[in-house]
Amino acid sequence: MDIIKVVVRTFFDNFLSLQHLDSQLLRNIASASLFIQDVCALLVQACQLVHLNQEHLVNKVCQLIHHLLNRFQVVVDEQNLDFLLSYSISALKQCSSWTHTEILQALAALVYNNGPNCQKYLPDLLGKSGLLVQFSDLAQPDVELRRAAVHSMANLCLSVPGQPYLDESYRSLCFQTFLSVLQSSKTSDVDDITFCMLLQNALKGIQSLLNGGKMKLMQTDQLGFLLAVLKKCMFYGLPGLNVEMPAVLYSAPLPQYDGRSPVKPEQSELSTVNISYKSKRSKGKQKKGQLGEEVKEELESDIGDGAIHGMDIFQLHSGNAQNSPCLNPWNRTLDAAYVPAGKDHLSCYPSWKRISSSESEYSDAEGGIQSKMRSYQAKVRQGALACFLSTIKSIEKKVLYGYWSAFVPDTPGIGSPQSVSLMTIALKDPSPKTRACALQVLSATLEGSKQFLSVAEDTHDHKRAFTPFSVTIASSIRELHRCLLLALVAESSSQTLTQIIKCLANLVSNAPYSRLKPGLLTRVWNQIKPYIRHKDVNVRVSSLTLFGAVVSAQAPSPEVQLLLQQPSSSGLSNSGTATPRHVSSSEWWRRALPSEGEPTDTWESSSSEPCWLIRLCISTVVLPREDSYSDSDTSFTASNVYEPSPVRLESLQVLALLVKGYFSVAQSYLLELGEVACKCMEETDPSIQLHGAKLLEELGTGIVQQHKPDSTILVNIVSLLQVVTFWTMMLNGPLPGALQNAQHPTLQTSACDALSSILPEAFGSLRDDQQILCITLLLGLNHSENPLVKAAAARALGVYVLFSCLRQDVMFVADTANAILNSLQDKSPNVRAKAAWSLGNLTDTLIVNMEMIGQSFQEEFSDLLLLKMLRSAIEASKDKDKVKSNAVRALGNLLHFLQPYHIVKPRFIETIKESIQALISTVQSEATMKVRWNACYALGNVFKNPALPLGEAPWTAHAYNALTSVVKSCKNFKVRIKSAMALSIPTQRECYGTTEQFSQIWSALVIALQKSEDTKDFLEFKYSASLRTQICQALIHLLNLANSTDLPFIRKTIAENGDMIRSYVSQYMKLGVEEDEAGIHTNSHERERLLKRAIEHICGIEEVSEGKAKVVVAAYLEDILTNHINSTELTEA
Repeated sequence: MDIIKVVVRTFFDNFLSLQHLDSQLLRNIASASLFIQDVCALLVQACQLVHLNQEHLVNKVCQLIHHLLNRFQVVVDEQNLDFLLSYSISALKQCSSWTHTEILQALAALVYNNGPNCQKYLPDLLGKSGLLVQFSDLAQPDVELRRAAVHSMANLCLSVPGQPYLDESYRSLCFQTFLSVLQSSKTSDVDDITFCMLLQNALKGIQSLLNGGKMKLMQTDQLGFLLAVLKKCMFYGLPGLNVEMPAVLYSAPLPQYDGRSPVKPEQSELSTVNISYKSKRSKGKQKKGQLGEEVKEELESDIGDGAIHGMDIFQLHSGNAQNSPCLNPWNRTLDAAYVPAGKDHLSCYPSWKRISSSESEYSDAEGGIQSKMRSYQAKVRQGALACFLSTIKSIEKKVLYGYWSAFVPDTPGIGSPQSVSLMTIALKDPSPKTRACALQVLSATLEGSKQFLSVAEDTHDHKRAFTPFSVTIASSIRELHRCLLLALVAESSSQTLTQIIKCLANLVSNAPYSRLKPGLLTRVWNQIKPYIRHKDVNVRVSSLTLFGAVVSAQAPSPEVQLLLQQPSSSGLSNSGTATPRHVSSSEWWRRALPSEGEPTDTWESSSSEPCWLIRLCISTVVLPREDSYSDSDTSFTASNVYEPSPVRLESLQVLALLVKGYFSVAQSYLLELGEVACKCMEETDPSIQLHGAKLLEELGTGIVQQHKPDSTILVNIVSLLQVVTFWTMMLNGPLPGALQNAQHPTLQTSACDALSSILPEAFGSLRDDQQILCITLLLGLNHSENPLVKAAAARALGVYVLFSCLRQDVMFVADTANAILNSLQDKSPNVRAKAAWSLGNLTDTLIVNMEMIGQSFQEEFSDLLLLKMLRSAIEASKDKDKVKSNAVRALGNLLHFLQPYHIVKPRFIETIKESIQALISTVQSEATMKVRWNACYALGNVFKNPALPLGEAPWTAHAYNALTSVVKSCKNFKVRIKSAMALSIPTQRECYGTTEQFSQIWSALVIALQKSEDTKDFLEFKYSASLRTQICQALIHLLNLANSTDLPFIRKTIAENGDMIRSYVSQYMKLGVEEDEAGIHTNSHERERLLKRAIEHICGIEEVSEGKAKVVVAAYLEDILTNHINSTELTEA
């Protein structure tokens, strides 16, 4: 017995001596598989030597297991785990209670990352009377024992990738246990640090359950209880706060997602906080990062725009703070009762900035204990925030936003209790890591919140008896801006500063600024300017990201347009510190806005002010770095000539976004930006090359958009000569090399996209050799083995085939067709989708050439190639929806393009039947609505070809049946519109077939008119007027073609539905200038003319067949026309 004791103690003593080894050496030792086997063998041997009745030695062995596995981070293999777990569980059952804590700690180390291998022991540990369940029960008096049990349970919940996870029953039991621990309160006899560790372990357990992807918080109560305890723990031990939290949080209804009327969130969900301060006179100097007086005034005066009156002003200088009442950094109001009379008032600067070791009230020993306790409390808060982050990722955003008011700040009314939020932590927590965690959670909450925030609106003054939900959300957005900007200027930690700026970027990306009072973006813009010169590279990168978010926020914005034209010196500092200087007033831009009635396009282009942001980004990308600051990140060495790569990449992204949203500002730098793109594509860094190509693409797209016929930019358009010069520079530069860089397919893809953005008129003005170069490169890349490159090349060819200078070149069109058909057979769905889109464009070109050039082009175009295109399109119409939607478009165009000599050829006859059947099948299919409306449109194109035997061929009835079925019953109104349009295209009565077929079409249109307002989808209502217009056009068109055999059925429908038809046709006649689905504009006079012609046609038929006494249909129509004319005359009078 003595020998065994000596052996075990020797093992333990030897281990303790290893505690002093270098940590790197320990990691190297632990990484060796042989060492891991030795450790496991050692532990098994120790357990075999120590019997369970030797409790002191059992205790020592468990200490050895715990410390050895933790110290060397060893995961026990399955075979040894089986023995050691069995030993530990037996020890828990047989040994005295004083050993249980050490045994549980050993158990926690054994099961860590080994959950899937512990399945057979789960009934003993997590069963109804399982050991961990007993020891973790709230009735367990020994808190240290309970903590160890919860720790073991949390480690069991860790998921291992590719391995089975805990069963639902065990997951639910563990979750409830962790939740109960978090809901419990600390009693006076419990040690503070032990209780903190207990909370940490419970939080880690819940986080593991959520991260495992298995725990779905489906029940509202379950989620409400969890969020309530997480919010309580988020503020655990935070100095100066005593949070009173309800047991459960309830979700508020969201009109953005459920279609209900907006409802203000219940106030009962908000937690309240009592804030107490120990009043002290500041002994230190004013802190470096504090706000200047002017910045303070800007932040205070603008946010809320005067909505909050009678509030005390923030006192942001330590000198002023001694003489004035102050506010908390996250709130504008503070009850007078909270400010001790006769005492010096603290600055509202965040409390963590006021911590001073010289003010400690504790002795050194007490201070050490207090410091340790604060550290453990901070870890609880960090654990709660990490758990909240996992919760956000495991639930739908629309569920999360029901709890928005519980975690996101809002501007409270006068006298309302102060609410605590994530921003409270970001502003008040003394731990930079905890502040960063809170900002991470807030950032994750804001990510993807665009739909939720879209209801915010405060452009008009609110003067109602209640606060609309839209105003509440707008107030929350403004408060977020205010708090984040306060945190920005107060923060000293670079890591936390980066998180603040990232959070601001997420807020800017999702806030609906067009529905808010202007000025918010101006304050963000002016406050962030100095940070682009910050010494820390991550801060500089995130600052540029924020600028990118601003210039892409609902661009183009008049407010941002003017910000871009600020003087370059405004707000910029080269000091490299985190303290921003004051910038120009946030109200300056309001005076510069165009007056009411002044054309916006003229105002946008009239300024000749240089854009400082473009100049900054260009210099960051191409100029050597400045020496006024040094990067804190050691990965960037001093030998680097340029700014660190992340900064340059972000600058290029800002430039691309700026060009995309504000081309009128960027166009002054067109050639300079082209040079930047060239220089980037010449570099060796693939990322820089790629972003250079992206910038080039945006420049090309901006030029094309500006030259479109429907462009609103009327002045200062980039001239054609400038565009030709620009593209000549590109083609003489690195662009051809980038297109041929097979080692960098992503660059080739971006270069293809850039080359496809060339202005068609500019392409026609390039030298012949440059045009041939572009075409040759694209045709060659269409055979690339890389699917991304091939897809981009196929798309680019689809753009080029629409160019007026190329589309009449039969050889080019034929080469392009062959290349596209090749890509249409590719195994990549993306390549096939792009090829189908290009095939649709190519067939559009065939139709344009047929209409402009005539038969000569059709005869010159290869019959064999035409047949090949038809067959490929038929096959593509059976592909995925992204391919199918353009395949049916191509089929419609090709069938329209066919000439009589094509149709009579035997090899075409069967293919034509298959083509039309493919369109009919697609119309009747369950494909996406875009596919179906394209198929209806394609059938309309087929009906335009007079050479096809429409009305005689067997497929005629099938085509009309498909269209009439859709026009009556399709839930998507755009599909109904396209089908009604197709039914109104044939120009001869014979094309509609028999009298029975004509009657079915007429009946279907009348039923469709009757049901034109029947829909369960509110979004479809906006198309109902267009649907009725198209149906009325179709009905009048049919009346103009009807013969005597068709009249009886028409009379019958008028007798049954005359009032309904009269009502809708009268509305149709009153419409102003309308554009139908075919792009044809019709006005009231044109509609009158068509109706008069229909009356004359019907009247002539009725008089001949029935006699003047029975002119029923014509009289009915005459009555509609007369009422319309009388109504119009009264309106004009």
